Amino acid sequence: MEKAEKAKKQPTGARQAAARPRDRGRATKRKLIEETARLCEERPGAEVSVAEIAAAAGVFPNQVTYHFGSKDALLVHAAFLGLLHDARRIERIGRQAPDAAAFRRNIARAVLAMPSLPSVARALAAGISKPELAPVVDQHLQLLFRQSERYVSRLAETRGWSAGRPFDVEARTFWSTALGAVLLVRAGAHGTNADLDLAGALTVHDGPGAG
Repeated sequence: MEKAEKAKKQPTGARQAAARPRDRGRATKRKLIEETARLCEERPGAEVSVAEIAAAAGVFPNQVTYHFGSKDALLVHAAFLGLLHDARRIERIGRQAPDAAAFRRNIARAVLAMPSLPSVARALAAGISKPELAPVVDQHLQLLFRQSERYVSRLAETRGWSAGRPFDVEARTFWSTALGAVLLVRAGAHGTNADLDLAGALTVHDGPGAG
């Protein structure tokens, strides 16, 4: 209570001055994540250095460790930012589907062609090998799952579609299949996208009784 009272008594100018460094810090973090995501998309599979990231964001290299603790942590944030951007583009593709069968095919095809997948595969591997990054990976995965669940449930409600399982399970199962396939390829498993029936991981169908 005392701290709150003191804050109220602080002159407006003083409060604004204290907020400015926080705003600048948030803007710097956002810029670093965005520029890292852009570099990773432009050079899929290539290693991006801290110096390159800092130069693209217009900051000093030590800002990476100051704001994120490590380059790996920044790469995780950037990978999932790219994935969420890709997911929004894929949602537009899904809305254009004339029926549920086309939706399943189009979504699966688009996901397997996402530019962010190599970066996300590296982020998932980092979460496995570096336990301190696991909570960051989990935070972004939960956001992806929730966003996808809302999307497919609203679309199904609008179109009169149904699914063979709850929509939260539908979203988790689909993304787990897609990301698991990417990790297998990154680990050296032979095969192509044609070998994976990702559309089969979706149970959305036309009408309550359709197959």
